[in-house]
Amino acid sequence: MSIFGKLGWFFKKEKKRYILGIIFLALTSFANLVPPRVLGLMSDQLDKGHITWAQYGMLVLAVVAAAIVLYVLRYFWRKQIWGGAAELERQMRSKLFTHFMKMDRTFYQRHRTGDLMAHATNDVSAIQNVAGDGVLTLVDSLMMGLSTMIAMIIFVDFRLTIVALLPLPFLAWGAQKLGKRLHDSFNESQAAFSRLNNKTQESVSGIKVLKTFGQGKEDTEAFDKMVDETIKINKRVFIWDSLFDPLGTIIIGLTYTITIIYGGLLVSNKVLSIGQLVSFIAYIGNMVWPMFAIGYLFNILERGSASYDRVQKLLDEKPLITDEHADESLSAKDIAGDLHYHIDLFAYPDEKDVPVLQNIDFTLKKGQTLGLVGRVGSGKTTIIQLLLREFDNYDGEITLNGHDIREIPLNVLLRQISYVPQNNYLFSTSIQRNIAFSQANAEDNQIIEAAKKSDLHNDILQMPRSYQTLVGENGVSLSGGQKQRMSIARALLKHSQILIMDDALSAVDAKTETEILKSLHKERQGKTTLIAAHRLTSVMNADLILVLKNGKIVERGTHDELLAQDGWYAEMWRRQELEEKVGDSNE
Repeated sequence: MSIFGKLGWFFKKEKKRYILGIIFLALTSFANLVPPRVLGLMSDQLDKGHITWAQYGMLVLAVVAAAIVLYVLRYFWRKQIWGGAAELERQMRSKLFTHFMKMDRTFYQRHRTGDLMAHATNDVSAIQNVAGDGVLTLVDSLMMGLSTMIAMIIFVDFRLTIVALLPLPFLAWGAQKLGKRLHDSFNESQAAFSRLNNKTQESVSGIKVLKTFGQGKEDTEAFDKMVDETIKINKRVFIWDSLFDPLGTIIIGLTYTITIIYGGLLVSNKVLSIGQLVSFIAYIGNMVWPMFAIGYLFNILERGSASYDRVQKLLDEKPLITDEHADESLSAKDIAGDLHYHIDLFAYPDEKDVPVLQNIDFTLKKGQTLGLVGRVGSGKTTIIQLLLREFDNYDGEITLNGHDIREIPLNVLLRQISYVPQNNYLFSTSIQRNIAFSQANAEDNQIIEAAKKSDLHNDILQMPRSYQTLVGENGVSLSGGQKQRMSIARALLKHSQILIMDDALSAVDAKTETEILKSLHKERQGKTTLIAAHRLTSVMNADLILVLKNGKIVERGTHDELLAQDGWYAEMWRRQELEEKVGDSNE
């Protein structure tokens, strides 16, 4: 029953709805008492042998009237209680999704996508059942059980009622014991479902890789093994769950046995009439549902409680990146200026003893372009991540126009940044809507212009439906270069103060790269640009180029200055020039 306490905030908010629902449910339970009583009266009249057609008609009409009243009452309690359950589902899904949108990078490193999906679907559905089936089963079983017992005492005999219902305490005791086992088993079952959900999501998302490496059979075997483990865990849930019904059947059987034996004696001794015994047996039929409801109720409540604990554990997590120290008075105009980095030391939160960046110090004037180069793992992407405020736990500061970015509200800072990441993400919609993602109200001519600047327009015109062509999940129907250029078009459409391109031209050829860089140079006049790249031609026109190694700046300067230093940059430039000449020769 603790789940009702956990959902107290919701029931308090929706108390009017549930009070009305419970009232209609109570009236339904009372209306259910009419048919057994009428049946008893009819039996007595038939036993005495002097029932008239008029009396018979009135009794039948009473049963029909009760059925109509029950129909109306059931409509209204369903509308209130099921409506409340639907509202709880809406609020829980909205709360979870809003929470997902607030959480930062470290949260998604700890939780897998499939697991989060399981929380937002399976767990929320289990919680919803508490506010629907759970409330219905609890109230209906109590109302019907109590009203039926009262009717037994008033209309039949209190002694027979007490004796017949003696087995009930054993049902309550058994349900309590089985309920605890069920809660623990269902918790394991939900966790297994999350793992299976995550495995499915990963396999479908990585289907190209699986097929390319010929690992389809091995992945299927791994999936089947996980399914077997999940079924094995679920069997434990079904075992404990299945014990409720036999327990209820035994108790009901004992109740009927006691009623027939003891009730028969009372009829023989003229203490009860035949009609009263018939009514009593009919009332026991009404008690069948409350008895079975105990097992069903414990099932719903324990599942809901386990799921609520899992969801609440997620909701209790706090983002590391917040606006706690932000100056809400700052606007876009206040941060339009020079970008300055002064990072003494930075390490990832889960690897605090391993420095990733050390002694990073540079200033980029407004309107200038910064090039970041170096080997894989040298710290290029990390420098970008800090500007995007994916991490705040560094010694030092990053400022825009003299303002520490940790003091700039996130919605102000991020609106001034366009980002083209290494791994481009496209939505399962049209090319037009993917490009317009950064500016939902963009005109068609603005979208086309952005596509031209990223050298994608001609490719789009060759597609079946031009800009209305669907790209598939994460752009599955596009090449790597097309996805990169579409992401660049999306970023350029935003016209932001800062543009970040993290190895965003790696999948395009040299000619296309040249065309895009020309467009960028013209488009980004007076605006700040950061380009991280392995291909040095991407940064050769930058105002400042930083060469990184093991998280430190080992060379800095313009393209010509770095060539004059004859260090790593000059060596890589000569090597890439040679590779390009060899490639042209082969062509």
